Amino acid sequence: MKCNNKRVSGYLYAIGATAIWSGNFIIARGLSDSIPPVSLAFWRWVVAVLVFLPFASKTLIAERHILKDNIPYLCVTALLGITVFNTLIYFAGHTTTAINLSLISITFPVFIVVLSRLVFGELITVNKYFGIVLVAAGILFLITKGRLLELLKISFVIGDLWMLLAAITFAVYSILLKRKPAQLSVWTLQLSTFILGLLFLSPFYIWEYLNTPPVEINSNVIFSILYVGIFASLVAFILWSKAIETIGPIKSGMVYYTLPLFSMILASLFLGEAVTGIHFFSASLIVSGILIANYDGYKAHKVPTPGADDSLKDS
Repeated sequence: MKCNNKRVSGYLYAIGATAIWSGNFIIARGLSDSIPPVSLAFWRWVVAVLVFLPFASKTLIAERHILKDNIPYLCVTALLGITVFNTLIYFAGHTTTAINLSLISITFPVFIVVLSRLVFGELITVNKYFGIVLVAAGILFLITKGRLLELLKISFVIGDLWMLLAAITFAVYSILLKRKPAQLSVWTLQLSTFILGLLFLSPFYIWEYLNTPPVEINSNVIFSILYVGIFASLVAFILWSKAIETIGPIKSGMVYYTLPLFSMILASLFLGEAVTGIHFFSASLIVSGILIANYDGYKAHKVPTPGADDSLKDS
């Protein structure tokens, strides 16, 4: 019973993070003409650090010796998950279409599966293969509104490449979270990586500030920065870290497939977009795929890999 409760909690963490991030995508697209990408990322993490400090500063100070012993790990994790990932998304939003962004964003869980197999020897079971196919079919049906031939008309621009690189970056970041030093608390991990990521981003922000027109500050910009700084940064990243720690990167990655569904709900509530039968059919495929991919009817045998750590085994 305790194991089942832990697993349910892990899925709830992943669902919560995904729902919040869906709002981040909507806001990021809406601000593409209002604020440069590096500036949006920079102020996002400034807000996140300021809000997080009162809650995690004591823990950060108490674990300073653990931080010192794990500086290389923290720097790489911060660089990928904080500095690079979201900045790439904001760059992508300036030059590519919504349909392309949606398509490319769902490749992230696939990269987790592939990297987990290549680097750590995790076996990709038949149910995972089948589940991935169902989920991908549901997403494609959703974003093309049932007209799958629309996929043949897609033309790729530089933004598509930025988004693809962002997906790969986040896959590596998620796997790194699973290798978090055991003595390091989630609070300390997040605050330290937020601070480091912000420091790495600062030189690029200064360059952008000196070479682009000044940002027009209005209520929409302020609200959006507060949302991405508090919810999409602080709350969602903590939930995602807990999900990775509890159910592993592959299962958490499968839950991430539901992000377009949450975006659909938000678009319906705040933008007045209609929800049709296509949306419900897509949802049924996505939910079925996630359940099948995460069904543990039998245990997969891990393929031995030199240096592989059992902590990466999908629980």
